Amino acid sequence: MKKVIIAAFCLVAGLSTVTFAQEKSANEKVKGPALKFKDGDTHDFGNVKKGPIVEYTFEFTNTGNEPLIIKDVNPSCGCTNVDWKPKAPIAPGKKGTIHMGLRTAEQHGVFNKEIYIQSNAANAAPDKRYTLHVKGTAIEEEKK
Repeated sequence: MKKVIIAAFCLVAGLSTVTFAQEKSANEKVKGPALKFKDGDTHDFGNVKKGPIVEYTFEFTNTGNEPLIIKDVNPSCGCTNVDWKPKAPIAPGKKGTIHMGLRTAEQHGVFNKEIYIQSNAANAAPDKRYTLHVKGTAIEEEKK
């Protein structure tokens, strides 16, 4: 009986600690700058005609409490061009954009591309790199 009571006590104490930790992390704000993308960090072009350049603009806000500095933005391959604004530090609460263009003539069927953002964002990966994803399917035009 004593073992059952001790086991129950340990279970209750453990669950209380986990619940408290989750509540604390959900209520804490990110310290430092943070990227938050308006429509998420993935864009699906769906089916696109192979040949033209398709474009998309990722809109983001610095939801952190310090200026966001974007050092560089690089696509995963040469078929994608990127540009971002502003180039200057982005104050907390302010917005920016990352515009990309993908040459569909170089795509064969399903494509998945990445865009890597080098910044001081606290919510980036440990290597300070935040990744955007672009996907879709390049469809050959039927020959008549």
